[in-house]
Amino acid sequence: MIRALRDWAERYRTRGKYTPVGVAFHWLMAGVVIYQLFTGWMMQRNLVGADKLEAYADHSQVGLTLLLFGGLRLTWRLMVPGPINDADEPGWRASTAHAIHAGFYALFVIVPVSGWIMWSAIQPARPLYLAGIVPVPAMPLQTLSTQWQFRLLDLAEDVHVVGIVALTLLVPAHAVAAIKHHFWDRDDVFEGMLPEVPDDFGHPSGARYSPKEPRPRARPDGD
Repeated sequence: MIRALRDWAERYRTRGKYTPVGVAFHWLMAGVVIYQLFTGWMMQRNLVGADKLEAYADHSQVGLTLLLFGGLRLTWRLMVPGPINDADEPGWRASTAHAIHAGFYALFVIVPVSGWIMWSAIQPARPLYLAGIVPVPAMPLQTLSTQWQFRLLDLAEDVHVVGIVALTLLVPAHAVAAIKHHFWDRDDVFEGMLPEVPDDFGHPSGARYSPKEPRPRARPDGD
């Protein structure tokens, strides 16, 4: 099955394109991250009470969905090679891009899990719902002493804040880099992550399509 997926992805990879699955993961998760950053900021404006607790619940549930998407996307990237594009040339730019990608994947785990710990310490008897459907019980923090619960809450909150600050910096940096690739460098990196629209020049079915000369990968598979 993995071989069949890799063969299917090869048609996109050699043209500098991500597969439709990879494109869907990218933009779906981008939307979720931006939504979480916005709602997390708005949530702090609520007064302590039932409304704020509901806002915390909604925010935490979307965070668990982000954790699921991150795991699925990483699994997909491990199975299916990434595209060959103009960003694959060796150098500090490629190394920086790979480090940013690794940072995103780490934050897709650290931020939701720290939020889950915070919720478990605040409201241990109330489950969250993954994608609004699958119940996810709180972590069993109630088995710890009250002192340790508050210690974990404080630690998780600190980690969560650091993760949010990192995401707040990485998201615009990632966007600016993509814009630079497209308008300044005029390469194919940004186009590779856009949904593919059939045309005469860039799509294999186009009348004026001219395939690029295949290039060897300059980095290991993975995003």
